[in-house]
Amino acid sequence: MTISRVKKEEKQLNLESLTWGDLTWVNIESPTDRETEYLAQNYPFHPLDLDDCLSRIQRPKIDEYKDYLFLVFHFPVFNKEARATTTSQLSVFIGKNYLITLHKGELKPLVKLFKECQIDEESQQENFGQGSSYLLYRIVDRLVDYCLPILNKIVDNIESVEDNIFSNGMRGTVKEISILRRDIISFRRIIWPMRAVIGSLEPKVRRFTKMDMAVYFGDTVDHVDKIWDALDEYKEVIEGLNDTHDSLATNRTNDVIRMLTIIATILLPITVVASIYGMNIPLPFQNSSYSLLFVFLIMLTIIGGMLYFFHRQRWI
Repeated sequence: MTISRVKKEEKQLNLESLTWGDLTWVNIESPTDRETEYLAQNYPFHPLDLDDCLSRIQRPKIDEYKDYLFLVFHFPVFNKEARATTTSQLSVFIGKNYLITLHKGELKPLVKLFKECQIDEESQQENFGQGSSYLLYRIVDRLVDYCLPILNKIVDNIESVEDNIFSNGMRGTVKEISILRRDIISFRRIIWPMRAVIGSLEPKVRRFTKMDMAVYFGDTVDHVDKIWDALDEYKEVIEGLNDTHDSLATNRTNDVIRMLTIIATILLPITVVASIYGMNIPLPFQNSSYSLLFVFLIMLTIIGGMLYFFHRQRWI
């Protein structure tokens, strides 16, 4: 296949390629069967790996072959409509002279890095100059750092929920806590398998570069561990806030029930007095012009006595 024919095919497909020196980066957004067929014709990739690129459900993994590695990464993407963190899959084929990335286009740092390399020659030299392993490190490092703004958003939401818990208006707080808990659980579910994949990445990509990549990937692993530790802390915080909210809600409910019970207890003897004097039988002061005042005095005496008793018992 001639070079001109390859370029013509690439224009018809949903892929872009960028070459600097001996290294080529092929970026495919929203891959379909057409793109995987193109890869099958031009690269020695296993058919199962190409099928995995189109699969929605794939665990992060590293498949090692003689001439290349097939990698699957999951990175978090915040969905504003659902107010939850969702998974975006990145599939990578890496060989000595090429790096192929397949994704849905939701990973903004990856898209931005590819565009930077397209328009900036200095960026090309910086990212392509040390081989495919270093280019992979740059991509993974950017995507890991992209998790930090999402963590900051979770922190802001936790602080907002905390303020609402200790304010007078607690309506809707339970829903906010539940949304935050779901968000943190989803984030943890994404990061947990990624720790093992990124941690074992450096020894496997070492053969594609002459550089010592241990320091670089070690730094990325540290970032992933910090993200995991932060998520672990946020999980404990949100559980503590949920317990605090339940305690405050229970205490407020008890206060309301206590007040209603006091009111009902006070009204009971007053109702009895009113019922007795409403009976058609002769009673003291019933026919007097001061009978209404007498009944009110009895009621006020009962109310005052009960309030004094409740106060002495420290119920109010």
